Amino acid sequence: MITGELKNRIDSLWDIFAAGGLVNPLDVIEQITYLMFIHDLDDSDNLRAREAAMLGLPYKSIFADEVQVGDRRIDGQQLKWSVFHDYPAGKMYSMMQEWVFPFIKNLHGNKDSAYSKYMDDAIFKLPTPLLLSKVVDALDEIYKLMNEAQSADVRGDVYEYISSRLQVNGRAGAFRTPRHIIRMMVEMVEPQPDDIICDPACGTAGFLVEAGQYLKGKHRELFFDRCKKDHFLNHMFHGFDMGRTMLRIGAMNMMTHGIDNPFIEYRDSLSDQNPDREKYSLILANPPFKGSLDYDTVSADLLKMCKTKKTELLFLALFLRMLKVGGRCACIVPDGVLFGSSTAHKAIRQELVDGNRLEAVISMPSGVFKPYAGVSTAVLIFTKTGHGGTDRVWFYDMQADGFSLDDKRSSVAENDIPDIIARFRNPDAEKDRKRTEKSFFVPKDEIVANDYDLSINKYKKTEYVKVEYPSTQEIMAELRELEKMIGVEMDKLEEILK
Repeated sequence: MITGELKNRIDSLWDIFAAGGLVNPLDVIEQITYLMFIHDLDDSDNLRAREAAMLGLPYKSIFADEVQVGDRRIDGQQLKWSVFHDYPAGKMYSMMQEWVFPFIKNLHGNKDSAYSKYMDDAIFKLPTPLLLSKVVDALDEIYKLMNEAQSADVRGDVYEYISSRLQVNGRAGAFRTPRHIIRMMVEMVEPQPDDIICDPACGTAGFLVEAGQYLKGKHRELFFDRCKKDHFLNHMFHGFDMGRTMLRIGAMNMMTHGIDNPFIEYRDSLSDQNPDREKYSLILANPPFKGSLDYDTVSADLLKMCKTKKTELLFLALFLRMLKVGGRCACIVPDGVLFGSSTAHKAIRQELVDGNRLEAVISMPSGVFKPYAGVSTAVLIFTKTGHGGTDRVWFYDMQADGFSLDDKRSSVAENDIPDIIARFRNPDAEKDRKRTEKSFFVPKDEIVANDYDLSINKYKKTEYVKVEYPSTQEIMAELRELEKMIGVEMDKLEEILK
């Protein structure tokens, strides 16, 4: 969560836009996003150059030599934020209008790419050189504070806080997944170099970015094999969303993290717009819990699997449809999915348990998504088999995630996430865990007997410790003794006051 001076600086940035005549929240968010992308291009280009040097790989800067913009050519170094931010306001403004913004719009050579598609109608809307100069100075201060924060999640927090100014985003129930929760889910499913990864409700592409970072850290061989590298850069990552602003942010976010050509597309994943079946080997998602949809907006084959209007159930059906046999999924669901008594709730849980292999249910405390939402959630991890395979399900009762569970979300020492990852990776050590502990296995037969209920409270046992209390006579004797002592002290006070 953004607090203190960083929050004040972002608030001041909004005031600068308002004073400059740009008051539409969506316009402000888009313009801030473009400028942050331009800033990040400079940083990420330097980082990728250093990584290439460490790996002994060739790398050509996007700012190297002369850069073609339209029918003109210009020294690429002038397009770097670290260079033009020192220009006088008038020169900076003309540079941004004539060179920098056209450069980022056409940055991707493939005109059919997601980036080119969603940047095609991007417009630079800052009306005056003075406003641009003030915004650039403000962003420099914000980035300075972000770097001082030394938090892996501060960038996501800044995006979320900026986006929170948009009161209506068209998707009730949509909120950013904290980066440490995303990282936990990614580390549990362990993406592989040959995976095809999808997030059908990708937002700013946080899950896809984290999966990419994981692969870059764990599988460096990706960059020494031409086919694997091509797959990573151009074919591995797929994301869908229904907001063009989110699509732009997502595409830019992926590119600044070194993924050249992610497939980020405008799509209503639950509708007939989405033809994907048995296409992906890994799905990572936190789909919106919108409440209910009209039947006529939902794909007919999803309704066959799970006749409901609830998006959280329909998305689970969708994940099963989109996964290849053998594909894995880690997704976040509201607690109601685990124990809901409707026919649709039971049907989707039965499909996960009987028709596929449900591996884990991690129950998360309700404060994980504060201050944006107080909903109780869980992480489900399963593999699509199409013919069953669940013999037992691993449950974990997460009680702390490294942050306070109030609106402040301050850093705290208690954190179950490292334990969750370690225990999930070593299932043999979990066999003899008791139901009174944080994690344990529950056999499939017991889950079936409980109407496929997946709530941890159904199976967790509370250990009661016997406490011996003093007898009533002893308590009364102590009270009498205290009464005498109070009387003595009152007599002393009375003597003093005479």
